[in-house]
Amino acid sequence: MNKRRTTHIAQLALTAVVALVFTGHAEARNHHPANKIIVVRPADLPELARVSGQAMMLRDTLDGRTLLCIEQDHGARLATFDVTDPAHVKAEGSAQLDAPGSFDFVASLGADVVLVRFRNGQGEAILNLHNAKTPTLNMIRGLYSQGTTEFLGDDVLVVAKRTSVQSDPSDTDYQVVDISNPLHPNPLPDIKQVLEKITNYQTGTTFLLTSHGLYLIRQPAVEAEFRIREQQMTHTP
Repeated sequence: MNKRRTTHIAQLALTAVVALVFTGHAEARNHHPANKIIVVRPADLPELARVSGQAMMLRDTLDGRTLLCIEQDHGARLATFDVTDPAHVKAEGSAQLDAPGSFDFVASLGADVVLVRFRNGQGEAILNLHNAKTPTLNMIRGLYSQGTTEFLGDDVLVVAKRTSVQSDPSDTDYQVVDISNPLHPNPLPDIKQVLEKITNYQTGTTFLLTSHGLYLIRQPAVEAEFRIREQQMTHTP
């Protein structure tokens, strides 16, 4: 065998080895979990997940788990799943709810308390999940059934509602709800015809400018924290 032919065979062998190496790396990348999208079907989940639902929410528990709550059967049932490990979703169980119809989860008011809004203008309620096996719904009487919601700190819920479709966009009625006790929210008197709203987040104070004058929504606990911070900064060398 001459030298040229030997060199050519060696080059072919080296090329084959390099190709195998790159192929192996490519296959490894394709099979690496970080580079693969996995779609899990209802049939691959617990039986409770194969039922249609109307709304859902995620909530964290005090013991470090993540739960997925799904409203099913038009508000009659709440199904719960432990989704802490997405590769091993577990059904926590389901509970019956005394609800007038389908609802949406609006916001968490605490570790086990959620504000929900019923569809078709049927109002709002507090969903108490402290006892997961027997959750309860407490209707909030006198709260706007439609309107945008905003939280001012941990103790105040503000619901904004346009007075009419034809009204000026800045002409809005506000309803203030004391949620310092989430299980028993307390709607306060409405503030009508608000032209502008500004919040000072340092003191937790919201200023509402209306056609009848200026309103303030104060949060004494936030004010106290602000004063303590100011004193600490003043006495810091």
